[in-house]
Amino acid sequence: MKNLLNLPSKSVNGNYQAIVEIPAGTNRKTEINKITGSFETSLRNGNPRIIDFLGYPVNYGFVPSTLMTKSRGGDGDPIDALIICESLPIGSIVEFIPIALLRLKDSDELDSKIIGVPTNPNSRTICATNFNELKTMYPAIMDILVQWFLNYDNKNDFTEFIGWEDELKALEEIETWRQKLSY
Repeated sequence: MKNLLNLPSKSVNGNYQAIVEIPAGTNRKTEINKITGSFETSLRNGNPRIIDFLGYPVNYGFVPSTLMTKSRGGDGDPIDALIICESLPIGSIVEFIPIALLRLKDSDELDSKIIGVPTNPNSRTICATNFNELKTMYPAIMDILVQWFLNYDNKNDFTEFIGWEDELKALEEIETWRQKLSY
C-alpha cells in the first residue's frame, strides 16, 4: 500500500492536493495511520471516536508532505484541509484551490485549517475561488465552520477561534509546514 502521507503537496499539474480522511456528512473521525498509511477510526479512551453532533460539514483531510511540528507550536499532524464540495470517499485525492485559512487553537496548539475548493469547476458546490468571494457570497459558510469546530467535540472545551485569513495567508501557511517527510 502506498503511503499517502508521502505524496507531494502539489500534483504534477502544480495544484495543491488534499487526502480525504472524513467525508462530508459523516460523523466517524477517521485518520490516516502514519506508519501503515491505512485509514483507521480515531480512538478516545479506547473507544471509536464518533462525533455526537452534526456530521462534518465539509470533506476533512490533510495536505500531504506537510507537518505542523510541535516544536514550532503545531499539533504534530499534517496541516488540515477542508474541501467544500460533494462528499468524497475516504482516501480520495483531490486537487484544490486554497481560498481561506481558518486559524484555531486546540489545547494551546495551532490547528490551522486550509479551506479549499476543487480545481475542477464541475466538482465545486460553491462559486467562490478566493477569500473575498467566500466572505462576500457565502459568509454563512464561514460562520458554520467556526461554530462547528467550537461545538462538535462536547468533551473538549479547549478549542479557540483565532480568526480568518485570505488565500495568500492560506498558501503561506501550507508552505510554512511543507516538508519532505519520511514516515
